[in-house]
Amino acid sequence: MDRKYFALSILGALIFGISVSASAACVDQAATPSAKAHCAIVPGGITDVALSELRPTQPSLGFDELYYRLGRFEFGKDKINKRFDDWCESSGLGGAESANAQSRLADATSFTCKIKPGAETKASLEPMKTAVVGPKGQLYLTDGHHTLTSFMEAKDGGPQTIVRLRVTHQFGHLDEAAFWAEMKKNRLVWLRNAEDREVTPAQLPQNLGMKNFGNDKYRSIFYFGRDIGYKQLSDNAAFQEFYYGSWLRKHPTIKIDQYKIDTLEGYLTILKDVTRALSTLADDEVVSDGVTAKTLGRMAQWNGGAAETGGEFAKQSVPYADEKPGKLAYAFRYKEAHGLK
Repeated sequence: MDRKYFALSILGALIFGISVSASAACVDQAATPSAKAHCAIVPGGITDVALSELRPTQPSLGFDELYYRLGRFEFGKDKINKRFDDWCESSGLGGAESANAQSRLADATSFTCKIKPGAETKASLEPMKTAVVGPKGQLYLTDGHHTLTSFMEAKDGGPQTIVRLRVTHQFGHLDEAAFWAEMKKNRLVWLRNAEDREVTPAQLPQNLGMKNFGNDKYRSIFYFGRDIGYKQLSDNAAFQEFYYGSWLRKHPTIKIDQYKIDTLEGYLTILKDVTRALSTLADDEVVSDGVTAKTLGRMAQWNGGAAETGGEFAKQSVPYADEKPGKLAYAFRYKEAHGLK
């Protein structure tokens, strides 16, 4: 049965740019048919995988970003619920086209995307979440921890939810030591915890799900600072917000405990101060670990040159009562509804 499944998996994989020249060691050591199929994926290949099969490459998340996502899933005012749009976009399928009251995130046949599988474009592939193949055919998630964790935590999601990922590196032929050496060299793993202390690969979470991660409040601030103090571009360094978080921890005047970030007003204040400070950095200034501000997408003009009453900062200031609430408003709405701080 395993051999038949593997043969069918490889045949189907060819459609998505996957080679059958898999490492023999990877295939022999793979524990499941799907892991065996992963051994043959070439960089650029697309694969379908259950959330439960993915291994994280970072030990913490910014929980406030997750609260925004879950708040929008639960209390969203969008015509099509954001969770379906997120699934389609992160799958390279352009965004959601239709969904109804019976649609479920865990059942991709219950809603439709704007682009059909196989008809992806260069533009639609760019926002896809990514993974690398490690020893024994194990998939390691390298981008999309927050998005996919929100799918895991969604009421109609969960560990068996299937997602589509683009594979960027094939390391299935390596042993564990060589694999992690390559991951570090290529900056495909973040080995600092929520307190910015170093951890080992063995200390990384084994599965997605909020309970498995630490909460990095510094990382959350920079998520909401996108398009205010920096841009998220395809050629930016991975784990972009974590580098900025390390920088903020060492900032001489901005101290997170001096702000009332448990209120929308207080969060907006620190967001403004942090992103303004970010915009003063020179392109070649090192933010953290030898990575420069330019590499991390720093914007030369705060808020795109707009005043506080305009641009992305103004969007973040919009309360939940508005027709189109800001991201922070959704985060606070979710936390209030669920008794979270």
